[in-house]
Amino acid sequence: MAIEPDTKNWTWVLDRPCPDCGFDPASVSAATLPGQLRDNVASWSAVLNRPDVRIRPDDSTWSPLEYAAHVRDVFLVFHTRLDVMLSETDPEFENWDQDAAAIAARYGEQDPVQVSGELVTAGDALADAFERIPTENISRTGRRSNGSHFTVETLGRYLLHDVVHHRWDVSR
Repeated sequence: MAIEPDTKNWTWVLDRPCPDCGFDPASVSAATLPGQLRDNVASWSAVLNRPDVRIRPDDSTWSPLEYAAHVRDVFLVFHTRLDVMLSETDPEFENWDQDAAAIAARYGEQDPVQVSGELVTAGDALADAFERIPTENISRTGRRSNGSHFTVETLGRYLLHDVVHHRWDVSR
């Protein structure tokens, strides 16, 4: 069964704390982002070892496995976005339909052990990439096709909220 797509614009999380997951963008800087990403990456192993990893809590919510597969893909997509921001001037990001990706890749049917390994590899590689960014490149920009603009630093905050929020989603 397909989940109804989330069409909300979540960029507001760059300006104020998330009332659901508690993420506070003011607590994230370019210097702390890599460590916070690594902490999030490490927390998914326990999720993927749960006996209910394939079970959706209700018809409108992904299973823990589906969330983890999505987080893995978020790390991959944002790594690409970061790379293009660092190599081009104010690029427009390629659109990514996360809901179509979940259906096409059959997230709920994937192997939790494989997803765990891929999530760790992708998340750690992205944390490493953020860690290597010279200070003078933190303000480089990129944008989505809907007009949302990001700097390298705000892209990192936005990304971190996404994966923190999904970790909260699977803890409820």
